[in-house]
Amino acid sequence: MKKIAVCGKGGSGKSVIVRLLAGGIRDRGQRVLVVDSDESNTGLYRMLGFDNPPEPLIDFMGGKKKVEADIEAKIRSGVPEHLVHLMAREISVADIPAPYIVHNGGIRLVTVGKILMALEGCACPMGIVSRSFLKELRLEADEIAIVDMEAGVEHFGRGVETSVDCVLVVVEPSLDSLEVAERIGNLSTQIKIGDVWAVLNKITSKEFAAELTDELNKRDLAVVGSIRYDPEIFESCLHGRLLSGHVAEEDVEKILDILFP
Repeated sequence: MKKIAVCGKGGSGKSVIVRLLAGGIRDRGQRVLVVDSDESNTGLYRMLGFDNPPEPLIDFMGGKKKVEADIEAKIRSGVPEHLVHLMAREISVADIPAPYIVHNGGIRLVTVGKILMALEGCACPMGIVSRSFLKELRLEADEIAIVDMEAGVEHFGRGVETSVDCVLVVVEPSLDSLEVAERIGNLSTQIKIGDVWAVLNKITSKEFAAELTDELNKRDLAVVGSIRYDPEIFESCLHGRLLSGHVAEEDVEKILDILFP
């Protein structure tokens, strides 16, 4: 398992789970590449302890206008949009030049791009950049990539997950979150992803965890673990600093024991 996509409803805590997983995997001696593929949420780099985000990969590929032109040319030539590919060769983490990657104690971060201006247009080019990058990304034996996906399920329509090995669906205690998780599970099955797990988040009682687990099992989703509500996490997010939470970190260790036995 080398490339892990973290998905879920908006507000479920995807970025928090990405940070916790990255820290736990790093502490087990692996090098971690975090791929920020969420075009809207801008705070992941702070959670990871970076002062500034890297320059976006969409600029590495020539900028949004060039990417849009390349996509349009391929579509005009007869390539369906879901098969458009923008990278001519494989790329390793070591191939990614500064300033498009930042490093911090065994964790590295790349970001696909953000929507920062009104009337900027749709996020489709960024989705195609994500798909192309993940398809050509080659990882060393001690490297793991964790992808923070945008909220919801639109990225499945763009085929971003076709190049990952595992999908983790973050589920908070709400019906909306359960319904999104069910859709993600179904879409993951359609593109034949073998490992799909639900991660319960913001859990305040064993009863809540048991109820959510039962509901997810009815939706054919297995639960890999549960993250308890952690006031330290809340405070870190509120103040925009390096995310830490002893309770949540303990819970993530149990999840990693299952994912990486």
